[in-house]
Amino acid sequence: MGSTLAKIVEIEAEMTQTQKNKATAHHLGLLKARLAKLRRELITPKGAGGGGPGEGSDVAKTGDAQTGFVGFSSVAKSTLLSNLAGVYSEVAAYEFTTLTTVPGVIRHKGAKIQLLDLPGIIKGAKDGKGKGQVIAVAQTCNLILIVLDVLKPLGYKKINGNELEGFGIRLNSKPPNIGFKKKDKGGINLTVTCPQSELDAETVKSILVKYKIHNADVTLRRDATADDLIDVLEGNRVYIPCIYVENLHQTQRPITRLPIPTGASLLQDHSGGFLHEESQKSYKEFKYALVWGLSVKHNPQKVGKDHTLEDEDVIQIVKK
Repeated sequence: MGSTLAKIVEIEAEMTQTQKNKATAHHLGLLKARLAKLRRELITPKGAGGGGPGEGSDVAKTGDAQTGFVGFSSVAKSTLLSNLAGVYSEVAAYEFTTLTTVPGVIRHKGAKIQLLDLPGIIKGAKDGKGKGQVIAVAQTCNLILIVLDVLKPLGYKKINGNELEGFGIRLNSKPPNIGFKKKDKGGINLTVTCPQSELDAETVKSILVKYKIHNADVTLRRDATADDLIDVLEGNRVYIPCIYVENLHQTQRPITRLPIPTGASLLQDHSGGFLHEESQKSYKEFKYALVWGLSVKHNPQKVGKDHTLEDEDVIQIVKK
């Protein structure tokens, strides 16, 4: 595992240092193919078949659909499962309280939906850290809920996605429109039905050779990338819809519904009311606010001090 991980790090470093343009597309495509094969080896090492799927990952799929709760530890996945399904999953203010997959069931309009509280994601799980085999349970889900903590950096959303992608999970996307068929002879035949910005015959052939494929028909029906072609060749990718759920941290102040004059700014010094009294002591401590209501496009929406409010907006102030 150590040598495989070292090779992955080396390839990722080379990809980072390589400028992306038409001239380097061929080289980057080969690096991506090597990287995909190494990741597959890392996630499913030789001899792993005899040891089973690992602790906590052997949850029987039941009902009409399966939804997995994914996220870092202590983002309230367990609380969400408890509230929705009435299932106790250990909850505490320390990391990694859920060490195995905890199932629950809800019924909605006659459908039986299984909910799975998965152990917290560890950055680097796709590289073999932590219980990567447990996270792979998400591959069997019909829907993934990525639970985010509103107080954590937005970068955590990308990290969650990257870790799942490392296990062959593609969120909110469709399989590449690429035709691929192996054959016994005739070499590699490429058919292109639309202009390509990244793949050409040489790059396609080189990537296929990396997979020891020397005879095949390939049809590109869209402007495809090397990643798209590799996903088709790997043949183990799953395409799952995803919903992002943002949890309001328990240490934040309660949401307060206020009769706010239309057109007032969040910390505007207008006479009377809660914001006038709060603005003097909160202005320096103000980090951002979450607003629900007519003044925002999304509910909730993160806004700054000068956001213009509408009557009956719901506001949650987050301090530094």
